[in-house]
Amino acid sequence: MTRSPRTTAFGALVASAVLLAPALSAPTAEAHPRPHQPTAYVLSGDPGGSKFEGIGYDRRSADFYVSETTGGEIHRGNVGRAATTEWLAGDGTDGRYTARGVTVDRAGRVYVAGGPNGIDHPGAPDLWVYDRGGRLLTALSTGRPNVFLNDVAIGPDGAAYFTDTNTPRIFRLARGRTGWQVGVWSDASGTVAQGAGFNFNGIVATADRRALLVVQSNTGILWRFDLRSRQASRVDTGSADLTSGDGLVLRGHRLSVVRNFPRRLVTLDLSRHWRVGTQVADVATPPDRVLTTAKIARGRLLAVDSKFDETVAQPPYEVIVLPLP
Repeated sequence: MTRSPRTTAFGALVASAVLLAPALSAPTAEAHPRPHQPTAYVLSGDPGGSKFEGIGYDRRSADFYVSETTGGEIHRGNVGRAATTEWLAGDGTDGRYTARGVTVDRAGRVYVAGGPNGIDHPGAPDLWVYDRGGRLLTALSTGRPNVFLNDVAIGPDGAAYFTDTNTPRIFRLARGRTGWQVGVWSDASGTVAQGAGFNFNGIVATADRRALLVVQSNTGILWRFDLRSRQASRVDTGSADLTSGDGLVLRGHRLSVVRNFPRRLVTLDLSRHWRVGTQVADVATPPDRVLTTAKIARGRLLAVDSKFDETVAQPPYEVIVLPLP
């Protein structure tokens, strides 16, 4: 594959530099690939332009899945190959006209958050689940009006938890004796103030089964949802700027926040009980890209170039590789 000018490098994260101050940024340069691993993955697009957002990763197969907001197609790639394919068609397939967050559970099932799919197409589903072979397992509406399911994470119980950008609610999807069921798991209306623009966005589950972490994009607040009480509390992140926080990546107690239009990647070290976050890095991402979400795949960070900064998106459409903070 011929490299495009857009695959210019994202700067190496030099620990001695990024630890100095919260606002300090490293030079922009993309990660050096391991042998036989691409530095970017090419996505197919529509003739009229395509835009992308979510990414899910299957550790067993090393496959990743990327959602297309313009049409709802789901693309699949593998970390060992630069080319990807359109895995699931959009434009109304299974009632899916757009797609946002994507994640994969231990069984290889792929969960897709529909964003405003049910708003723009009344009666259409808000979410979907597929098996590894692409067979539809369920397509459900939350049964609530004005729902914008933005991102999704698998909890320690194996259920999928979805953020709602239009309300301070977390929806839970699980398969029970009577089939797949979705409902409101937590409503933080009494704690979380809603504002204009995007509210709840990225979500991750902690490995110790204690909490879900959610970023509120318009305020830059990081919220901790206790998995037992279902109550929300604000994480003390000090002076860290998390506004426009989109995707979250958690590795141990180190949380990285992808800030889309500010083009920054902010990393925090979180305390034992996930109540305090100390900023350890704030680095620039490539200036010619608006990155949305990311996943760790075989020691590298795969980030989606959304094309949200282009009125009519133009190729190349890519998932790029960033160094792990």
